[in-house]
Amino acid sequence: MSEETPGFDEKPEVPVDGTPDEPKAADSAKEEAAPAGDEGTQDAGQDVALLAQLDQTRTALGERTADLQRLQAEYQNYRRRVERDRIAVKEIAVASLLTELLPTLDDIGRAREHGELVGGFKSVAESLETAAAKMGLQQFGKEGEPFDPTIHEALMHSYAPDVTETTCVAILQPGYRIGERTIRPARVAVAEPQPGAAPKSESGEASSDKDADAPDKG
Repeated sequence: MSEETPGFDEKPEVPVDGTPDEPKAADSAKEEAAPAGDEGTQDAGQDVALLAQLDQTRTALGERTADLQRLQAEYQNYRRRVERDRIAVKEIAVASLLTELLPTLDDIGRAREHGELVGGFKSVAESLETAAAKMGLQQFGKEGEPFDPTIHEALMHSYAPDVTETTCVAILQPGYRIGERTIRPARVAVAEPQPGAAPKSESGEASSDKDADAPDKG
C-alpha cells in the first residue's frame, strides 16, 4: 500500500461558463472606457478654442469693415471738396477774364448806340459778345425797374412826379453777372417821388387834401 501525496491528485474545479475570466473582461472594459472620456474632453476643448478664434476673427472683420467705410466716406468728402474747389477756381478765372473785357464791351455798346457799329468792326464785336455770353456773362439793368442797392449803383439822383418808389430812370452803364455772382453793378440815374406828393389813387388821379377834408353833401 503506497502513500498518497496529498494535494497532487486534486484538480481545481474550473466552471464551464468561464466565471474566473469575468474580472479580466471588466478591467479591459474600464481601460476602453477611459480613453473615450479623454477624447470627449479634448474635443470640447478644441470647440471652445475654435469658438474663441471665430469671435476674434469676427471682431477683427468688423473693425476692418468700419475702417474701410470710414476711408470711403473720407474719400467721397475729399472728392466733393476738390470738385467744389475746382469749380470755384474756374469761376474766379472766368470772372477775372470777363472783368477785363467789360471796358471793351462798354465801348461796343456806345458804338452801337451812336450807329458806329458797322462793317468788320460789327462782326468782331458781335463775335466777342457771343463768346462772352457762352462763358456765362449776362447783362442786366433796364430803365423803369425799381432801384436795388445790391445790383445797382446810383450815380445821379433826382425827383420825379410820376414815380411812386425809387426808380432807375437811366442806365449809365449796364451791369454784368455770371450766374448769381455780380461782377459789376449797373450804374444808373435814379428818381424818387416828389417830397409831399400825394399818392395816386386806383383811378390814377392824385387825391387832394381839399377833397379829403370836404364835408359830405347830404
